[in-house]
Amino acid sequence: MRKNTLISVIFSILGTSLASSGDRSPDFGKCVALCQLDQCNPSQPINLPLALRLTRWTCADDCKYTCMHDITTRDSQKGSNIQQYYGKWPFWRLAGMQEPASVAFSLLNLWAHVRGALKVREKIPKTHPMKSYYFTWSLVSINAWFWSSVFHTRDLPVTEKMDYFSAALAIMYALYYTAIRMFHLYPRPRHPRITTPAKATMQQTNFASKAWSFLCIFAYLAHISYLTLLPRFDYTYNMAFNLVLGLGHNTLWLMYSLPTSPFRRFLSQPKSYRPLFSSKAAVFVGLTTAATALELFDFPPWGGIIDAHALWHLVTAPIALFWYNFLIQDSLEPNWREQRI
Repeated sequence: MRKNTLISVIFSILGTSLASSGDRSPDFGKCVALCQLDQCNPSQPINLPLALRLTRWTCADDCKYTCMHDITTRDSQKGSNIQQYYGKWPFWRLAGMQEPASVAFSLLNLWAHVRGALKVREKIPKTHPMKSYYFTWSLVSINAWFWSSVFHTRDLPVTEKMDYFSAALAIMYALYYTAIRMFHLYPRPRHPRITTPAKATMQQTNFASKAWSFLCIFAYLAHISYLTLLPRFDYTYNMAFNLVLGLGHNTLWLMYSLPTSPFRRFLSQPKSYRPLFSSKAAVFVGLTTAATALELFDFPPWGGIIDAHALWHLVTAPIALFWYNFLIQDSLEPNWREQRI
């Protein structure tokens, strides 16, 4: 009995920590209860608009939405602080979309990656060893922003997981192809007469590439398995996992941009060789860091529509286009032609 009581207390604390001040307030609970009693009678169900039914709103969800905005309007008129509900600010929905601005900006990012994928396919030669990696990253990113738009349309357990898992895959793959690029683990064309030392180098590269691929696949599968098997989604761990991947990715590109890089940017050139466009990698790191900082300045949504998270989605789209231009410029560098075994 004591053990069961302790478990109940622990889960009660966890539940409280995952909730928000708005949905924990007595006024909200009372409002929702009265609304459901009045509107959600199973014998006479309320007929929700088609847009809400298509986006899987229920009568109970609609009651929570209505009460949230009733209380928010009252608090605004009284000059009280705006509260969050279930971890989110009170947004005005549009055609069933919970966060219409974030949906629109997610689709803007999706478009940026579609455009980037087309540019990669068009401008990078077919024989370039990094082309397939960059194109795959485009597809992974398109998938991530698709699920971001779905999640911001309706925050449901399945859409939340697909959003987080797709985002983690995009960040993981970005780190994956970056290491392939920096440490020259990509397949390289051979000379007609390959020497024994060169053959040994090729074998070492192939082994390192396969080991790195296996490590990334294992890490990602372990990541989603851990989050899936837990009774509650571990948001802190998920954020830390993505942060570590992002820092690794940005650190490698920052080293690439240094006047003297720790590694050779091109196998045919010394470490001191630095193309003029190398500094763009540092600009990208600075822009992404500044964009991410928007998440630190959380504030109630302007007009109930745009908050810091939506602004973050807005600014990442042009950064993505900038990054594709850099990757293509790096891929067209003449020294790639001399990289043979």
